[in-house]
Amino acid sequence: MLDKHGRTATDLRVSLTDRCNLRCTYCMPPEGLDWTPASQLLSDDEVVRLITIAVERLGVDEVRFTGGEPLLRKGLERIVAATSALRTADGRSPETSLTTNALGLHRRAAALASAGLTRVNASLDTLQPERFAQITHRDRLHDVLAGLRAAADAGLGPVKVNAVLLRDTNDDEAPDLLEWALREGYQLRFIEQMPLDPHGAWDRSQMVDAAEVLASLASRFQLTPEPSSVRGSSPAELWHVRRPGAPADGEELGSVGVIASVTRPFCADCDRTRLTADGQVRECLFGSREHDLRALLRGGVTDEQLADAWRGAMWGKVAGHGSDDPAAVGFGQLPTRPMSAIGG
Repeated sequence: MLDKHGRTATDLRVSLTDRCNLRCTYCMPPEGLDWTPASQLLSDDEVVRLITIAVERLGVDEVRFTGGEPLLRKGLERIVAATSALRTADGRSPETSLTTNALGLHRRAAALASAGLTRVNASLDTLQPERFAQITHRDRLHDVLAGLRAAADAGLGPVKVNAVLLRDTNDDEAPDLLEWALREGYQLRFIEQMPLDPHGAWDRSQMVDAAEVLASLASRFQLTPEPSSVRGSSPAELWHVRRPGAPADGEELGSVGVIASVTRPFCADCDRTRLTADGQVRECLFGSREHDLRALLRGGVTDEQLADAWRGAMWGKVAGHGSDDPAAVGFGQLPTRPMSAIGG
């Protein structure tokens, strides 16, 4: 799927639900949101049909399942198994991964691995139970930690942990999170808070940005940037981690990533296309345009007609999201739906 700026979309993000069992302050209000009616959500068979078209006709070779919280989708294992059974143009099974809050993952990690899931990304912003409850409005830190361990034990690795730092809440915790991740064998990624909240509370001046994250980490670790040529289309900038004073060729403890979607956007290398739980194609996470595949799907069109519609949607993808442009914020150029409804 080419766009007019020469990028090719090979990475499909599939939202399976807009529901979530946490209430993270930067994502949704404590009472939740108005969930999409079940009749408007794609069925398991409809999801699998669209993924099949993406892999077999449109060149997708990586599929990530997102939400809301995808573990709330009862048919998740079936969808993963059907996706893993597909073959890309070069005869490989598409890489399948899951972005999750890890609640309940300890009960399903083994079954998901058996279904063909290859990797897990999990969200965790703090290691302190009281802060976790403050951020998520749920006292479930122990369940998240159990889910991460179960994923690693099931071979769903490398397990990646995504953390958002919030000013005056957990912005002092970056070194502790990295120390913990290195010890547990997880790959930590810090993500700048994005303007995707449903109540318009995002404030650029309050965002803990990439420069602040790196400065905090440098108080305890020596960081060496990975060459930009290695990054490719990955959203994370990587740093090699060593103890302070270690020689450049000394023992490496691991790596840490920063996904600076706002201050260091990577739009020029973006290879993603997104399918919402209600069957809309979004060419950009930060965009406001959607293209309705569900209506076509339920209207009886052929697979090739669906593929053509998807190609057309991606052709119009904009060059960049502009979320760090003050002129863009609040003037309809940013998403009209929250992250839980879009899929990460």
